[in-house]
Amino acid sequence: MTSIKEQAAISRLLSFLQEWDNAGKVARSHILDKFIETNQGKTAPELEQEFSQGASLFLVRLTTSLRITYVTDSCLEKLLRSIGIFLSAVSSNRYLIEFLEVGGVLTLLEILGLEKIKEEAKKESVRLLQVIANSGRTYKELICESYGVRSIAEFLAKSKSEETQEEVQVLLDSLVHGNPKYQNQVYKGLIALLPCESPKAQQLSLQTLRTAQSIIGTTHPSIVDCVLKVLGTMHLEVQYEAIELIKDLVGYDVRQALLKGLVALLIPSVKETSKLQAKILSDPSVLQLAPSLPMFLQQAAAAKAIGVLARNDMSIAEELLYLHVVHGLMAAMGNMDHSNSQRLASLTLECFVQMFPLVAEHVRKGMGEELYQLFLSNAEDLYMKLDSIQADILAANKVNVTKALRLHGSSYNMNIFYGSHDSAQMAYLTHFEKEDVESKE
Repeated sequence: MTSIKEQAAISRLLSFLQEWDNAGKVARSHILDKFIETNQGKTAPELEQEFSQGASLFLVRLTTSLRITYVTDSCLEKLLRSIGIFLSAVSSNRYLIEFLEVGGVLTLLEILGLEKIKEEAKKESVRLLQVIANSGRTYKELICESYGVRSIAEFLAKSKSEETQEEVQVLLDSLVHGNPKYQNQVYKGLIALLPCESPKAQQLSLQTLRTAQSIIGTTHPSIVDCVLKVLGTMHLEVQYEAIELIKDLVGYDVRQALLKGLVALLIPSVKETSKLQAKILSDPSVLQLAPSLPMFLQQAAAAKAIGVLARNDMSIAEELLYLHVVHGLMAAMGNMDHSNSQRLASLTLECFVQMFPLVAEHVRKGMGEELYQLFLSNAEDLYMKLDSIQADILAANKVNVTKALRLHGSSYNMNIFYGSHDSAQMAYLTHFEKEDVESKE
């Protein structure tokens, strides 16, 4: 038989549940406020004690109310916070299973996709998904099997709150760890986010991609084009993360494609420049927008990225020489429509001139003595001293260091560069030399 004390506790529980069942919108909001205030941070045994071993009876009411009312946003944030108290409690596995059995994951994902729902409620939904994902591999797989990666990625791209976007990043990072069955799905989802219009989403996706890349170990073919396009951003924090990812990617099988792509960005395509010229002829005010044109932003960022890579790794600097990087940098220095391209290309070219005497020799010939001395005296500020004739000389330069390397032969090249190299590196650089010869035939 139950004691008088136990009977009183059960009576209080039944009275509380009846109060919830009979309450309207305002009354339920007050009940939730009180529940959150008094039960935040409690363990599962403490919650059971609070509800006379009947906590699940209140949880099922919360989940039922969530499924019925989430579309109307009625007390939604408070409902999600209350459910979160159950799911995040220590030793709460039973509550988690009960929530999942009634389709909790699908409901949380649907909340993210509804435009009418407030941002704060969506943030609470993301936090609940974090709790579920952090409960183990099985639960991460359940989220992914419920088309969760797509829903979460789309929400990250559309969210207007940076705080909420950072919570989404934490969730995606959790889904890529300890989830071998679906980690590739998360990786591809992050790549798909790179072209989105939200700078914050791009920044967070690039950060998480670095983690995902190290876990997966292989690259997706689309990552090179996607990362190079991101270099057209006006947002320096996004550009920084893109260059950090590029530094990682040169250690994978996309290294050659990435280096080729960066060098190609130094000279905008004829198609793009023709479009710009046509716009300028029809509307001269377009020139005022030049600093923000993606092709010029990409050009400047590519020059910067090439400089970072070359300074970090001599072998990469040598590979870039075979890809006509010197010609490209000098052409970018002649772009009078974008001073930042000129400045960054000049700084990177200075790096190559200091590293390789052969490059210095060809740059001197290509520039002429007067311009070359100006360049040596202050590479960063050179763009401010250029006249239109000097800019044209740079833009139309015919410098071909690759041809000189081919004429002198590999052993000469390696010695004039940086002393002796091991056989593997020599073979790798010879591949670039051979490829360049074939491209000329």
